[in-house]
Amino acid sequence: MTYPTQYYDPRTLKIPENIGGWLVLEPWITPSIFDNLDQSLGIKDEFTLGQKLKSSTAHEILKRHWDSWVTFQDFQRISDVGFNTVRIPIGYWAYTKLEEEPYIQGAAPYLDSAINWAKLTGLKVWIDLHGAPGSQNGFDNSGHFLSKPLWQSSDKVNVTLTVLHDITVKYTQPEYQDVVVGIELLNEPLGPELSLDSLKKFYRDAFNDIRAISQTTVILHDSFMQPKFWNGFLSVSDNNSHGVVIDHHEYQVFTNELVALQPHQHQELACNNAVSYSEGSDKWIVVGEWTAAMTDCAVWLNGYHVGSRYDGSYPGSSYIGSCEDKKEIKNWNETYRRHMRSYIEAQIFAFETYTQGWIFWNFKTQGAHEWDAFALLDAGIFPQPLEGAKYSTVCPK
Repeated sequence: MTYPTQYYDPRTLKIPENIGGWLVLEPWITPSIFDNLDQSLGIKDEFTLGQKLKSSTAHEILKRHWDSWVTFQDFQRISDVGFNTVRIPIGYWAYTKLEEEPYIQGAAPYLDSAINWAKLTGLKVWIDLHGAPGSQNGFDNSGHFLSKPLWQSSDKVNVTLTVLHDITVKYTQPEYQDVVVGIELLNEPLGPELSLDSLKKFYRDAFNDIRAISQTTVILHDSFMQPKFWNGFLSVSDNNSHGVVIDHHEYQVFTNELVALQPHQHQELACNNAVSYSEGSDKWIVVGEWTAAMTDCAVWLNGYHVGSRYDGSYPGSSYIGSCEDKKEIKNWNETYRRHMRSYIEAQIFAFETYTQGWIFWNFKTQGAHEWDAFALLDAGIFPQPLEGAKYSTVCPK
């Protein structure tokens, strides 16, 4: 696979970082926001925050969060430790919103601030549309926790296309071109619950609109299908399409079977997965989200007031072990720390070897240290330098 030189080469995305839980709330990343609210209101995501509170109150809460959760100093640290790119999630409601959706607006200027910080610290930016009207997956990280996605109903897809158009028009201007290197059309559309034909039409329409404006790299999430599913679509064989990257997310904590794996099995699976989804793909693949977590013990990871599979508190799960010693690094023994670093190193090796880039989720959290790059770096568990492996990899070389 070769891209014309005007496209950003995703292979330089070897060491980026996700800025999650900022411009789209996630209860497990910043649980204090939700824990400090009146629990009788049933607020569990950004949608219900705007729905259940007065607009002025909700805006005050969000503004306080937007002003403090990410700072220039965070970007400086991300750059100093060797990361070179940030992927920044943002919701569609930062730019427009459906009348029936109670989202609070005001996040858009913070993306501008982040892009400026990136420029000042030598980082590149990947803009990620993380939440669509009606929710593209029903996950709280889309803004609205639902039993199924409603994004493909009524005019919601067209609204999403309009937002992507506005993002493209703005962030492909000359003053941004040396910083903004890619636009992800939509994070984690839930393929098994959506019409894939309609999703492909959305991807094609958005791609064509972007190409009418700019040669910016376009990122497609694989919608939980094998990346090879997208072969022949928006590739060179499809109207000579160029500059398209597939985003695959690698998590091993969201089924009962996965959280029951032993540490060496997590490492082996990461290696095998990277081989399987990279072989035969006609596009470059970036692992746009991955984690050090081998459990789902992070508080509210599965939804606000939803338990964990690992300790059997999640519906339909059974006890594997306690979560009490898994959340914060101060409670990890040396064996667990070694297993954690070995798992991180195995994933970095696999993604470096078999894909064109990786982006760790997340840069920081409030106490979910299996997912917290800053905390893992401070503890010497995340490699520093980032390519500095301490343990032998189980991946085939």
